[in-house]
Amino acid sequence: MDALEKQTTNPENSFSETSKHGKKGSLPTLIASLLGLFVITLDAVIVNVALPTMGLELGGGVTGLQWIVDGYTLMFAALLLFSGALSDRIGAGRTFGLGLLVFVLASIACGLAPNLNAMVIARFVQGTGAAIMMPSSMALIGQAYPDPSKRAGAVAIWAMGGAIASSSAPVLGGLLSQIDWRLIFYINIPVGAGALFLLTRTEPSPNRKVPFDWIGQVTAVLAMGGITFGAIEAGAQGITSPPVLGAFGIAVVALVIFVLAQLRGAHPMVPPNLFKIRNALIANIAGFAFMVGYFGLPFVMSLYLQQIRGLSSLATGMAFLPMMLIGAILTPFSARLAKRLGARTLITTGLALMTVGLAILAFLSTTTPIWVLSALMILVGLAGPFVSPPMTAVLLNSVSEDQAGTASGIFNTSRQIGGALAVAVFGALLAKPETFMQGVRISLLLAAGVAFFTAITSLKLEETPR
Repeated sequence: MDALEKQTTNPENSFSETSKHGKKGSLPTLIASLLGLFVITLDAVIVNVALPTMGLELGGGVTGLQWIVDGYTLMFAALLLFSGALSDRIGAGRTFGLGLLVFVLASIACGLAPNLNAMVIARFVQGTGAAIMMPSSMALIGQAYPDPSKRAGAVAIWAMGGAIASSSAPVLGGLLSQIDWRLIFYINIPVGAGALFLLTRTEPSPNRKVPFDWIGQVTAVLAMGGITFGAIEAGAQGITSPPVLGAFGIAVVALVIFVLAQLRGAHPMVPPNLFKIRNALIANIAGFAFMVGYFGLPFVMSLYLQQIRGLSSLATGMAFLPMMLIGAILTPFSARLAKRLGARTLITTGLALMTVGLAILAFLSTTTPIWVLSALMILVGLAGPFVSPPMTAVLLNSVSEDQAGTASGIFNTSRQIGGALAVAVFGALLAKPETFMQGVRISLLLAAGVAFFTAITSLKLEETPR
């Protein structure tokens, strides 16, 4: 808790003073932020290859496995914007420390979970901790590196934490699952402890009073939760069952109230005028579509490779390795590629490659060699460096500086919603063993269709000179 208490200060006493002479403790800040992004990304990906093993012990079928994935993603998406405001109000350092502490404690709870219900609850809490951490980790870097050129380098290093996590997670998850799947959660303990220690070596963060859009936050959680619950449970209970219809009804009502609150509220979470900017609108569509394919594919293929093809969790992780590695290798060069080819060309190409990869995978037989599947998944992996970094740059270059934080938060929220809904819908299609392969094909074709539509839409992006 010392790490949390240290991080509250008045901006007049610290931020303005330290920014004149450069930041002390900038390296510990950068490493702590990087470790935070590492565990956030790791726990979004690592569970995929462990799902069949977890299902054997915890039960719950495909529906239960969906909640293990979406419990994390749903809370992460629902609380991102709230967490950005919280970071401003109590200080980025204190917010980061709070989120990291919640995340680590929830990871312990995941590892100790005796049954499915306990696991899902722990994953909800873990996603909450991740959401609290995410905006503040970026804010900490901005405060520690006030010089724009040094900040750019720090952000590039910080982003590598996510790239390393996503590329190593499938193999690491498969390897640990061979020993005990609970280890995939326990590895967060030393990483989190190290980040908390480094946080005590950082400079205090400024804080300022910012308004909270409570109506928007509550209705956003209800809308996202209702849609996700309805989509997941539709696979097990049927789309016309009372709980499913009730969940969709709550989601519709909450969504209407949310939209009205954003249109009429004095301090909306999602400023309506932001979507009058073409690039901002397309960026959020692209972020959503990208995660449908990039997050949905590992969920579907992990179940397919282990339940239908009989691969072990480690072999499944190795099958995903080329897809993940290509993203980690090319991400540092994405800015250079965007500068040479144009961001619009790179984004459209990435979405087109994702479309082709998903569509071909959907039509392959169950006797297709694993190396062919692994090679085709590289096409989806290429969308990572081709779409995400240049799309973020286009978005931030299309809005004013005072809108950048909000625009970034909305963009990340749309990405997480895309991932959560992909798992919810695809899992519902995979819920019945007798139609499992049909569900695999429909899921991949749905993801391909979303990617194709977005690739066409991305052609309307306006190139930004900044």
